[in-house]
Amino acid sequence: MTAPQVRSIEEPARKIPVAAEYDVLVVGGGPSGLTAALAASEDGLRVGLVESRSFVGGNMTIGLPVLGFLGQKGNRIIDGLPEAFIQRLRDERDGASEHRPCPLHMGITLVEPEAVKTVALDMLTEAGVDVLFYTFFAGVVMDGDTIRGIITESKSGRSALLARVVIDCTGDADVAYRAGVPCEKGNAQGGMQPPTLMFCLGGVDTDALRMSIANSPPEARTYLTDFIPAEYFGQNHQFIVVGLRELMAKAKAEMNLTIPNERTIIITGLKKGEVWINMTRVAGTDGTDARSLTKGEIEGRGQIDDIVTYLTNYVPGFEQAYFTKTAPFLGIRETRRIKGQYVMTQDDVLSCRHFDDAIAVASYPIDIHRPEDNGCTLIWCGDCYDIPYRSLVPQKVENLLVAGRSISCTHEAMGAIRVMATCMAMGEAAGRAARISARGNRPPSEIDVADLRRQQLERGVYLRNPDGTRAAAGARHPAS
Repeated sequence: MTAPQVRSIEEPARKIPVAAEYDVLVVGGGPSGLTAALAASEDGLRVGLVESRSFVGGNMTIGLPVLGFLGQKGNRIIDGLPEAFIQRLRDERDGASEHRPCPLHMGITLVEPEAVKTVALDMLTEAGVDVLFYTFFAGVVMDGDTIRGIITESKSGRSALLARVVIDCTGDADVAYRAGVPCEKGNAQGGMQPPTLMFCLGGVDTDALRMSIANSPPEARTYLTDFIPAEYFGQNHQFIVVGLRELMAKAKAEMNLTIPNERTIIITGLKKGEVWINMTRVAGTDGTDARSLTKGEIEGRGQIDDIVTYLTNYVPGFEQAYFTKTAPFLGIRETRRIKGQYVMTQDDVLSCRHFDDAIAVASYPIDIHRPEDNGCTLIWCGDCYDIPYRSLVPQKVENLLVAGRSISCTHEAMGAIRVMATCMAMGEAAGRAARISARGNRPPSEIDVADLRRQQLERGVYLRNPDGTRAAAGARHPAS
């Protein structure tokens, strides 16, 4: 049997027009990209933001709550631009809840996807950011080991965008990878956390759902709500349910349903009777491969009917529920991670490590949807841990920063730092670092991190002293 022939064509060389030049260019308009662009534009630099979709907000637009604003001790540990964004969502559009304590997720902040798109774009345009939608990243412009810009593809054709500093907020380290930064994917065996295609149901009696859990006596309970006590549901009208394992097993057995998940995950929306369902699970999907993503989208959509059948026939409050919409894209939990000046580890998270060059504080537990089975690993550290600036600075390539879940960390640490509030905090730091770099005409790897930390504190960012207390603006802090 002969091997399949590998075919290729030779593309003719051509001159590519330079469509724009910036001081700072942000690639990707998700949670980290939004705050990176806002921070970079604070004192008048020319900032561009490139996004392949028709809106900004990324995973904040697919029905997920924002996790990570609250720490494991109940205190708010994310401030600055992420908090300003949530407050504006809440004040102008009634598009965000308060930060609600949650026994499992530490804290949840519900957001309305359409409000996210509007408010995020308003903030960017008001800040003077040059936003470019419907534009795909296609390559890098390099000068030796220094990135000078990117190549894009769009309806307008192929063009170049140049910048003094580029921030990769793609979530997949697309820019860093193409530029030659060493990258890793997945666990030791290359397995990556499976993505989920979120979908929304209307007509749900969420009070009936929560009270069915709150009022069930332990000896009669058919619910196993993971780490969330029944009392929580009696006190909260908006909530997350994670569990109902026995009900799901019963539904699978009695109705021959195919649901590749062990747990029911229900997230109430901000609108009455609306819930988002986080239960599809597409194992083996590689979020950096278009063919794999397509297969994952098809499989995810194919799982929805059985999940809806289970919910409407077995879960209290869903008797009159009806399908309304799916998320606009798969929710990807894990793809590439760069190798940077420092690699964050599981030990850094679990030891609540303090770094002299910390630019953000996080507290979300190590949360890994295991690639090899239908289960999930959760490990808490008990408090907070720092994210060092060095993990945003890649090896081998200058004038480039990375923010979001693809920073320099291990598979296990990524399971903790991947949530949206933390990504927004990293984006804010990257944007401010890029601004310092562009203003000082030195690469991000050589900026004064003490100055970055000072500016972070002056803008209200939550950072910690070595003893764990909140650092104050104006205080002296060492940096390495």
